[in-house]
Amino acid sequence: MKRVIISTLAAAALVVCAAPARAQDQGFSVNFGYFWPKGEESRTSGDVLVANKCLDVTFVCEPQLFDIDDFGGGTFGAEYIVGLGRFLEASGGIGYTHSSVPAIYERFQDVDGSEIDSELTLKVIPITGIVRVFPTGRRAPIQPYAGIGIAALRWHYSESGEFLDPQTLEIFRDQFKGDGTEVAPVFLGGVRAPIGDSFLIGGEVRFTNAEGDLDPSQFQGDRIDLGGTTFLANLTWRF
Repeated sequence: MKRVIISTLAAAALVVCAAPARAQDQGFSVNFGYFWPKGEESRTSGDVLVANKCLDVTFVCEPQLFDIDDFGGGTFGAEYIVGLGRFLEASGGIGYTHSSVPAIYERFQDVDGSEIDSELTLKVIPITGIVRVFPTGRRAPIQPYAGIGIAALRWHYSESGEFLDPQTLEIFRDQFKGDGTEVAPVFLGGVRAPIGDSFLIGGEVRFTNAEGDLDPSQFQGDRIDLGGTTFLANLTWRF
Protein backbone atom coordinates (compact mmCIF):
# COMPACT_ATOMS: atom_id res chain seq x y z
CA MET A 1 0.00 0.00 0.00
CA LYS A 2 2.72 2.51 0.96
CA ARG A 3 4.68 1.70 -2.20
CA VAL A 4 1.63 2.33 -4.39
CA ILE A 5 0.92 5.68 -2.71
CA ILE A 6 4.53 6.81 -3.05
CA SER A 7 4.63 5.94 -6.75
CA THR A 8 1.35 7.76 -7.32
CA LEU A 9 2.64 11.03 -5.90
CA ALA A 10 6.14 10.73 -7.36
CA ALA A 11 5.33 12.38 -10.70
CA ALA A 12 4.02 15.55 -9.11
CA ALA A 13 6.82 15.62 -6.55
CA LEU A 14 9.55 15.30 -9.18
CA VAL A 15 8.10 18.17 -11.20
CA VAL A 16 7.94 20.34 -8.10
CA CYS A 17 11.56 19.61 -7.15
CA ALA A 18 12.78 20.28 -10.68
CA ALA A 19 11.25 23.77 -10.84
CA PRO A 20 13.36 26.80 -9.88
CA ALA A 21 12.71 27.95 -6.32
CA ARG A 22 11.86 31.47 -7.42
CA ALA A 23 9.11 30.12 -9.69
CA GLN A 24 7.32 28.27 -6.91
CA ASP A 25 4.34 29.40 -4.86
CA GLN A 26 2.09 27.23 -2.75
CA GLY A 27 -1.55 26.69 -1.93
CA PHE A 28 -3.99 24.49 -0.08
CA SER A 29 -7.33 23.55 -1.60
CA VAL A 30 -10.45 21.89 -0.18
CA ASN A 31 -13.12 20.44 -2.45
CA PHE A 32 -16.52 18.81 -2.27
CA GLY A 33 -18.93 17.51 -4.86
CA TYR A 34 -20.57 14.44 -6.36
CA PHE A 35 -19.24 11.18 -7.82
CA TRP A 36 -21.25 9.71 -10.72
CA PRO A 37 -20.43 6.02 -11.43
CA LYS A 38 -20.41 4.45 -14.88
CA GLY A 39 -23.79 3.29 -16.13
CA GLU A 40 -24.73 -0.36 -16.47
CA GLU A 41 -24.08 -0.47 -20.23
CA SER A 42 -20.52 0.87 -20.00
CA ARG A 43 -19.26 -1.07 -16.98
CA THR A 44 -16.48 -3.64 -17.28
CA SER A 45 -17.17 -7.29 -18.07
CA GLY A 46 -17.72 -9.32 -14.91
CA ASP A 47 -18.73 -6.29 -12.85
CA VAL A 48 -20.37 -7.44 -9.62
CA LEU A 49 -23.11 -4.79 -9.69
CA VAL A 50 -24.22 -5.80 -13.19
CA ALA A 51 -24.07 -9.48 -12.18
CA ASN A 52 -26.28 -8.80 -9.16
CA LYS A 53 -28.95 -7.39 -11.47
CA CYS A 54 -29.56 -10.91 -12.83
CA LEU A 55 -28.72 -13.76 -10.44
CA ASP A 56 -28.91 -17.30 -11.80
CA VAL A 57 -31.58 -18.89 -9.59
CA THR A 58 -32.94 -22.25 -10.84
CA PHE A 59 -31.89 -21.26 -14.38
CA VAL A 60 -33.90 -18.04 -14.43
CA CYS A 61 -32.88 -14.43 -13.94
CA GLU A 62 -33.69 -13.25 -10.40
CA PRO A 63 -32.72 -9.58 -10.09
CA GLN A 64 -31.65 -7.82 -6.96
CA LEU A 65 -33.54 -4.55 -7.08
CA PHE A 66 -31.26 -1.52 -6.81
CA ASP A 67 -30.07 1.28 -9.07
CA ILE A 68 -26.39 1.46 -10.03
CA ASP A 69 -26.70 5.25 -10.08
CA ASP A 70 -27.33 5.05 -6.31
CA PHE A 71 -23.63 4.23 -5.91
CA GLY A 72 -23.00 7.85 -6.78
CA GLY A 73 -22.76 10.17 -3.83
CA GLY A 74 -21.06 13.01 -2.07
CA THR A 75 -17.30 13.28 -2.12
CA PHE A 76 -14.80 15.60 -0.48
CA GLY A 77 -11.04 16.04 -0.33
CA ALA A 78 -8.02 18.30 -0.04
CA GLU A 79 -4.91 19.11 -2.10
CA TYR A 80 -1.52 20.68 -1.53
CA ILE A 81 -0.57 22.78 -4.56
CA VAL A 82 2.76 24.08 -5.86
CA GLY A 83 2.98 26.58 -8.72
CA LEU A 84 5.49 25.89 -11.50
CA GLY A 85 5.76 29.27 -13.10
CA ARG A 86 3.06 31.15 -14.95
CA PHE A 87 1.22 28.30 -16.71
CA LEU A 88 1.79 25.09 -14.73
CA GLU A 89 0.78 23.76 -11.34
CA ALA A 90 1.36 20.43 -9.56
CA SER A 91 -0.61 18.99 -6.66
CA GLY A 92 -0.91 16.02 -4.36
CA GLY A 93 -4.24 15.23 -2.74
CA ILE A 94 -6.61 12.81 -1.07
CA GLY A 95 -10.37 12.32 -1.26
CA TYR A 96 -13.18 10.18 0.10
CA THR A 97 -16.37 8.72 -1.38
CA HIS A 98 -18.80 6.34 0.35
CA SER A 99 -22.15 4.87 -0.67
CA SER A 100 -24.46 2.24 0.87
CA VAL A 101 -27.30 0.93 -1.29
CA PRO A 102 -30.16 -1.32 -0.09
CA ALA A 103 -31.11 -4.27 -2.32
CA ILE A 104 -33.99 -6.76 -2.29
CA TYR A 105 -34.93 -9.75 -4.46
CA GLU A 106 -37.64 -9.09 -7.02
CA ARG A 107 -39.66 -12.35 -6.92
CA PHE A 108 -38.60 -14.19 -3.76
CA GLN A 109 -39.60 -13.34 -0.20
CA ASP A 110 -39.05 -14.79 3.26
CA VAL A 111 -41.54 -17.34 4.63
CA ASP A 112 -43.22 -14.60 6.68
CA GLY A 113 -43.70 -12.44 3.60
CA SER A 114 -40.92 -9.99 4.44
CA GLU A 115 -38.31 -8.90 1.90
CA ILE A 116 -34.94 -10.65 1.58
CA ASP A 117 -32.86 -7.52 2.00
CA SER A 118 -29.16 -6.75 1.97
CA GLU A 119 -26.89 -3.72 1.80
CA LEU A 120 -24.21 -3.12 -0.85
CA THR A 121 -21.44 -0.74 0.23
CA LEU A 122 -18.61 0.83 -1.76
CA LYS A 123 -15.93 3.11 -0.28
CA VAL A 124 -13.12 4.68 -2.33
CA ILE A 125 -10.19 6.80 -1.09
CA PRO A 126 -8.28 8.30 -4.07
CA ILE A 127 -4.73 9.56 -3.47
CA THR A 128 -3.73 11.70 -6.44
CA GLY A 129 -0.79 13.40 -8.12
CA ILE A 130 -1.90 15.94 -10.77
CA VAL A 131 -0.37 18.50 -13.13
CA ARG A 132 -2.61 21.33 -14.41
CA VAL A 133 -2.03 23.62 -17.41
CA PHE A 134 -3.49 27.18 -17.44
CA PRO A 135 -3.58 28.61 -21.02
CA THR A 136 -4.38 32.14 -19.80
CA GLY A 137 -1.98 31.99 -16.87
CA ARG A 138 -2.33 31.32 -13.14
CA ARG A 139 -2.86 35.03 -12.31
CA ALA A 140 -5.60 35.85 -14.83
CA PRO A 141 -9.04 37.11 -13.67
CA ILE A 142 -10.60 33.92 -15.11
CA GLN A 143 -8.41 30.79 -15.14
CA PRO A 144 -9.60 27.84 -17.27
CA TYR A 145 -7.36 24.77 -17.11
CA ALA A 146 -6.89 21.14 -18.11
CA GLY A 147 -4.95 18.50 -16.24
CA ILE A 148 -3.69 14.94 -16.13
CA GLY A 149 -2.49 12.80 -13.28
CA ILE A 150 -2.42 9.45 -11.59
CA ALA A 151 -4.43 8.10 -8.68
CA ALA A 152 -4.08 5.26 -6.20
CA LEU A 153 -7.66 4.21 -5.50
CA ARG A 154 -7.92 2.47 -2.15
CA TRP A 155 -11.33 0.72 -2.30
CA HIS A 156 -13.54 -1.51 -0.17
CA TYR A 157 -16.71 -3.29 -1.34
CA SER A 158 -19.04 -5.37 0.80
CA GLU A 159 -22.41 -7.12 0.70
CA SER A 160 -24.13 -7.81 4.00
CA GLY A 161 -27.57 -9.00 5.09
CA GLU A 162 -29.85 -11.75 3.80
CA PHE A 163 -29.19 -13.78 0.65
CA LEU A 164 -30.86 -16.51 -1.38
CA ASP A 165 -28.92 -19.70 -2.14
CA PRO A 166 -29.36 -20.20 -5.93
CA GLN A 167 -29.29 -24.01 -5.67
CA THR A 168 -31.33 -24.75 -2.53
CA LEU A 169 -33.37 -21.52 -2.42
CA GLU A 170 -32.60 -21.31 1.28
CA ILE A 171 -32.31 -17.88 2.86
CA PHE A 172 -29.18 -17.19 4.88
CA ARG A 173 -27.47 -14.21 6.52
CA ASP A 174 -23.81 -13.40 5.81
CA GLN A 175 -21.28 -10.71 4.92
CA PHE A 176 -18.86 -10.71 1.97
CA LYS A 177 -15.94 -8.29 1.61
CA GLY A 178 -13.36 -7.34 -0.98
CA ASP A 179 -10.75 -4.57 -1.08
CA GLY A 180 -7.60 -3.46 -2.84
CA THR A 181 -5.63 -0.58 -4.32
CA GLU A 182 -5.75 0.23 -8.04
CA VAL A 183 -3.56 2.72 -9.92
CA ALA A 184 -5.46 4.67 -12.57
CA PRO A 185 -5.09 7.74 -14.80
CA VAL A 186 -7.02 10.93 -13.99
CA PHE A 187 -8.14 13.44 -16.62
CA LEU A 188 -9.69 16.74 -15.60
CA GLY A 189 -10.76 20.20 -16.61
CA GLY A 190 -12.06 23.21 -14.79
CA VAL A 191 -12.11 26.92 -14.24
CA ARG A 192 -11.39 29.16 -11.25
CA ALA A 193 -11.23 32.84 -10.34
CA PRO A 194 -9.44 34.80 -7.60
CA ILE A 195 -11.25 36.32 -4.64
CA GLY A 196 -9.00 39.03 -3.29
CA ASP A 197 -5.26 38.40 -3.09
CA SER A 198 -5.11 35.00 -1.40
CA PHE A 199 -8.18 32.94 -2.31
CA LEU A 200 -9.59 31.32 -5.44
CA ILE A 201 -12.95 29.65 -6.06
CA GLY A 202 -13.77 27.29 -8.89
CA GLY A 203 -15.27 24.11 -10.31
CA GLU A 204 -13.73 20.98 -11.78
CA VAL A 205 -14.71 17.75 -13.56
CA ARG A 206 -12.56 14.60 -13.22
CA PHE A 207 -12.70 11.36 -15.21
CA THR A 208 -11.24 8.11 -13.82
CA ASN A 209 -11.22 4.57 -15.20
CA ALA A 210 -10.23 1.64 -12.95
CA GLU A 211 -11.28 -1.90 -12.01
CA GLY A 212 -10.73 -3.97 -8.88
CA ASP A 213 -10.58 -7.76 -8.53
CA LEU A 214 -13.08 -9.69 -6.40
CA ASP A 215 -13.14 -13.29 -5.22
CA PRO A 216 -15.69 -15.10 -7.46
CA SER A 217 -16.28 -17.66 -4.71
CA GLN A 218 -17.83 -14.87 -2.62
CA PHE A 219 -19.46 -12.63 -5.23
CA GLN A 220 -21.55 -13.03 -8.38
CA GLY A 221 -18.95 -11.09 -10.38
CA ASP A 222 -15.16 -11.16 -10.29
CA ARG A 223 -14.65 -7.41 -10.86
CA ILE A 224 -15.82 -4.09 -9.42
CA ASP A 225 -15.80 -1.13 -11.82
CA LEU A 226 -14.47 1.94 -9.99
CA GLY A 227 -14.65 4.32 -12.93
CA GLY A 228 -16.83 7.38 -13.20
CA THR A 229 -17.07 11.16 -13.29
CA THR A 230 -16.54 13.47 -10.32
CA PHE A 231 -17.94 17.01 -10.19
CA LEU A 232 -16.17 19.25 -7.67
CA ALA A 233 -16.38 22.76 -6.26
CA ASN A 234 -13.14 23.96 -4.72
CA LEU A 235 -11.77 26.74 -2.56
CA THR A 236 -8.02 27.43 -2.67
CA TRP A 237 -5.89 29.42 -0.27
CA ARG A 238 -2.72 30.58 -2.01
CA PHE A 239 0.32 31.55 0.07
